[in-house]
Amino acid sequence: MTGGPADGGIRIRPFDVADTEPVVALWRSAGLVVPWNDPYRDIERKLTVQPELFLVGESDGAVVATAMVGYDGHRGWVNYLAVDLDRRGERLGALLMAEAERLLAERGCPKLNLQVRSTNAGVIAFYRSLGYQADDVTSLGKRLIPDAPAEAVPTGSRR
Repeated sequence: MTGGPADGGIRIRPFDVADTEPVVALWRSAGLVVPWNDPYRDIERKLTVQPELFLVGESDGAVVATAMVGYDGHRGWVNYLAVDLDRRGERLGALLMAEAERLLAERGCPKLNLQVRSTNAGVIAFYRSLGYQADDVTSLGKRLIPDAPAEAVPTGSRR
């Protein structure tokens, strides 16, 4: 998808099951793993729905960025956008978002939504720099299938 010097040497490609541990480690270091979402289950779920839209940014064979993209026929969504802490400031997040936007537009998606914790001012500023703006909405949620904390999931069921 990409991979030249102008893009930080990153190659954006679909997730592969062999990426599981590096991806979860990246999410943990980026502070994206929370007790109520088991990252292994989130990966398993994504692999059943539009797995080609689970993007991994790779540089020199290492996973340095991710984005879970989805389109439900009405809106596009991005979750788990993460960039390796040592690679922040290199515009890798912007590259992944550009690829997400391209893939969604290619599918006829009219609008991309994403959610950011209201306390995460740095990430909000990042998205604003890409042209995103706050919508006048209230985000509501209801858990239909509770996840056990990641630490409570038996090792054999993580893959």
